[in-house]
Amino acid sequence: MADTLTITDNRTGKTYEIEIKDGTIRADALRKIKTSDDDFGLMTYDPAFMNTASCRSAITLIDGDKGILRYRGYAIEDLAEQSSYIEVAYLLLHGELPNEAQLRKWSHEITHHTFVHEFLRKSMEGFRFDAHPMGKLVSMLGALSTFYPEAKKVRDDRTRREQIVRIIAKMPTLSAWAFRHSAGRPYVYPDNELSYCGNFLNMIFRMAEPRFEPHPVLERALDILFILHADHEQNCSANAARAVGSAETDPYCSLAAASAALYGPLHGGANEAVLHMLKQIGSVANVPEFITGVKNGSGRLMGFGHRVYKNYDPRAKVIKKLAHEVFEVTGRNPLLEIALELEKIALNDDYFVKRKLYPNVDFYSGMIYQAMGFPVDMFPVLFAIPRASGWLAQWQEMLQDPEQKIARPRQIYTGAELRPYVPMSARATKPAT
Repeated sequence: MADTLTITDNRTGKTYEIEIKDGTIRADALRKIKTSDDDFGLMTYDPAFMNTASCRSAITLIDGDKGILRYRGYAIEDLAEQSSYIEVAYLLLHGELPNEAQLRKWSHEITHHTFVHEFLRKSMEGFRFDAHPMGKLVSMLGALSTFYPEAKKVRDDRTRREQIVRIIAKMPTLSAWAFRHSAGRPYVYPDNELSYCGNFLNMIFRMAEPRFEPHPVLERALDILFILHADHEQNCSANAARAVGSAETDPYCSLAAASAALYGPLHGGANEAVLHMLKQIGSVANVPEFITGVKNGSGRLMGFGHRVYKNYDPRAKVIKKLAHEVFEVTGRNPLLEIALELEKIALNDDYFVKRKLYPNVDFYSGMIYQAMGFPVDMFPVLFAIPRASGWLAQWQEMLQDPEQKIARPRQIYTGAELRPYVPMSARATKPAT
């Protein structure tokens, strides 16, 4: 049986054979389907890339129907249980888990590039005290490009690797300082004796103590959350990093674009929406009434369902267990009981089961971050820190893919045909808008 697709164009009666490879056909193969020699050829129309593969990637596999997420072939559940974020970052970027010597070198490089230029610290003072920390992070990433002009040599392997290390190392510093600036607290410099996540907690929460010692449970919890958020295939922000990077834009500006995409409430703000929903419900007793409202269209169930997953998000299973461990240290979040009751009812209600609405990663993560002491406006920043390694892996893979060119999608023009220019004196008078 031939791996081809036979298309008959009813406009012309002509038949075409198009190769099928990896379950796809090449969009440009449709160009040969024409009604005449001067016809541009057939195009596909796919708003929001609902059924379009824009690249070949060996980084992350998602099988939404089966609830599978793997980084470089490793199940997310195994990585969350046995690995560390720094090791996972290495895996995403290099394709293999590091050996002991490689991990030691990688960790050393990341640890010793955490400091940022003092001019960048001073530029933070240009923001209002109440500026959103994500807006500050987007700006600071773009600003880093001006401190490392050599980063524009994106085809140079050594230069590219140096920037990758710098970005992963400096993301916690920039993020913590964005928080401290908003809180009116003095900046805390990195402590190279601490782990990646321990150092971030130090720069966030240290006050007057001579040395900050992060609680091991909270430190490990943050490490697991960072692993779970490290990459998620061709999402909005990864696509932004690839599209901007396809112009051979340096990684700082490419990741600023990715961060800006994550800043959007439809991408990075979902866990905040879950908290608002749980607060709105108010108590366990109100859950049945809320569920009824969702069914009749007067309410929205946040934290359930996903554009990719049509099964239980594997990250949500890990986070649910993690939430209980964190609350043993911080005290039980009063919203947890509402969340558990909401999940129990939704998972046993045919309305939600038939629609394959299962808890996703955002359902419990916001409660954990809140319990750890992070304000709601820091949630997308906490998403961006670990996702930097995934963005960089996607950006690097795009650069090394010989099939990739500068991103330039087609359009279907719906505007006016050629019109003669109308002098001002001949234009109809219309009210100002």
